Amino acid sequence: GKLQWEPQCQYQLRHLQDGARISALLPPRLEGHWISTGCEVRPGPEFLTRSYIFYSNRLFKAYQFYYRDPSCHEPTYSLVIKGKVRLRQASWIAQGATEADYHLHKVGIVFHSQKVMQEMATRINQSSGEGCSGFLPRGRSWSHGALYELLSAKAEQDCTAALGFAMHELSLVRVEKHYQPLLLQQQSGSRAVEELYLGDIHTEWSERLHYRPTGYQRPLQSALHHMHPCPACGVIYRADEHNPPILPGKPELPMQLRGRWVSARCEVRPAVLFLTRYFIFHGNNHTWEGYYHHYSDPLCKQPTFTIYASGHYSKGVPSLTVSGGTELVFKVTHARATLMDQITVAMLNSSEPGSCGESGSWTCDPSQQAGAEYLQ
Repeated sequence: GKLQWEPQCQYQLRHLQDGARISALLPPRLEGHWISTGCEVRPGPEFLTRSYIFYSNRLFKAYQFYYRDPSCHEPTYSLVIKGKVRLRQASWIAQGATEADYHLHKVGIVFHSQKVMQEMATRINQSSGEGCSGFLPRGRSWSHGALYELLSAKAEQDCTAALGFAMHELSLVRVEKHYQPLLLQQQSGSRAVEELYLGDIHTEWSERLHYRPTGYQRPLQSALHHMHPCPACGVIYRADEHNPPILPGKPELPMQLRGRWVSARCEVRPAVLFLTRYFIFHGNNHTWEGYYHHYSDPLCKQPTFTIYASGHYSKGVPSLTVSGGTELVFKVTHARATLMDQITVAMLNSSEPGSCGESGSWTCDPSQQAGAEYLQ
């Protein structure tokens, strides 16, 4: 999840605790144009930007632009996805979300280099089912702007499996409205910002085609009501499969964890976990402290428990998997839990003896010491 640097953090997400500043639209209003606000990272790793358009007749057109680098500066291929989505009932898995059904009509792909085309053709020809083995003839040259059909409901052909492609993210939907203060523009008042949360993507490539979301991805923002300033928004808004957005390259900054870092918003994790995180890194001796505040609601207003952990971390080495990333090893040497509601207290007190501290010893307010083995 994304954290932001907070030099003088008095309280995590204090700007979200005011219920008047954030609200969920139920049922969600999907109609409109929704865009990424920057380069997104998916497990794989995959680097992409998204541009989704939902129409009043339930049809949608979605662009997914994929890249070679974590700055989304070097496009490799683009997908154009057309289909229909129908909102259903409120989700019984994720509070505040709405379940939806979708049907894909067409999926097309445009390659932005011959090398990528050849790599993708090999993957599709080797790993797709019957009817896709000749998707792209070997040795075929790249044609700039050519659209190749991966899926057609009318022709009953689907060659998307080799890409690990699925649109199950449309099966879980949430729309939020925020109010951004106009302090940067030296004006009074606030500006509405609308965000579209879609279902999360499984971290295991092999599970993507079957996984049903229980959390969210990084949200898309309304092209009309988005955060300002947003240098990437206009570029992504104007893009299509033939003209992918090319975001400016970013210099690799040195990996410096020292200081205080806090969640930028209420976070939603798979398995329906709502939380905010607050970290303190002591760069001089490579020690860290972390506060994980858990809640029962998607606005992070109803606390259930807080976990405090501390320990030390390794110096870090450049990641061989994610370009520009750094791999570190964190060790927990101390941890404790503070319970904030009676339901969580009852759950822990009724757990099997030895599995979660001394049975019957948990209470609602005081900090409880729990061995690290219960928290890892």
